[in-house]
Amino acid sequence: MPSPKARKNGSRSGSVSGICGNNVNGRFDFGAVSPRRSLDYSSRRRASSFSSASAFVIGTQSPDNAKRLNLSLLTIAFRFLLAIDLWLSKRLGVCTCEDSLLGSIRPLVKLVEMSGHGVPWLMSAVYGLVHSDSAAELETMLNLLMALVLDMALVGIVKAIVRRRPPSQSRFDMFMPMAVDRYSFPSGHATRAAMCARLVLTHLVSAAAPLHALVLAWAGLVGLSRVLLGQSNVTDVLFGLGLGYCHYSLVERLWLSPERLQDLLTTFLTTFLQDRVAGV
Repeated sequence: MPSPKARKNGSRSGSVSGICGNNVNGRFDFGAVSPRRSLDYSSRRRASSFSSASAFVIGTQSPDNAKRLNLSLLTIAFRFLLAIDLWLSKRLGVCTCEDSLLGSIRPLVKLVEMSGHGVPWLMSAVYGLVHSDSAAELETMLNLLMALVLDMALVGIVKAIVRRRPPSQSRFDMFMPMAVDRYSFPSGHATRAAMCARLVLTHLVSAAAPLHALVLAWAGLVGLSRVLLGQSNVTDVLFGLGLGYCHYSLVERLWLSPERLQDLLTTFLTTFLQDRVAGV
């Protein structure tokens, strides 16, 4: 009959053999693997192959996902900036009416706004064109008139395409409003102020620094007046100032000198007379 110590050793060796392997001649065989371990190994291999295939499929679709992610990020950023623009425009609209925070200076701000209106500038250009005393003044007034007409046409086209409404606090009490003035992007006053400021600094004002600063300050105040009166958003004015600055570069390319104007008039009259003669 085996002693209790022998039975204890036998049970211990049996448990070890069940875990680590088979007991052969008092030695353990670690090379033998239980069926459960082999099944687990094959399952892991199938899972790893499936994950590799899934990663390959996802990898083939990653460019489309990246494009969608970029578009969503751009949309979020655009809406965030738009919200900031609307909030800031509403905060700066302190002269929208007489009861506003700075409603007492509303008439003065309206006067600054009117200085950038298109009608006074057109009337001034026509008056200067008629009463010019020299060829240089005639050339400048003629190109100023052309620049104003191009500015109104360009701003009207952009407004008709974008169709952005003015701020909610806008009163729409502009001086001689036009049809496109129902929309606020870009600010026509800002484009006209920037374009006219460049033209005046280039052709009508001397190189004195105080005069340059005064003209630039006027252009900035015209744009600011639109925001203070609640007629335009901040981005409307900023884009308008940039557009007007670039618009003057186009005016410089199309600049009409007396010789060029004479050639254009001669060509136009010749073509017109030939058409009339051919029609007769």
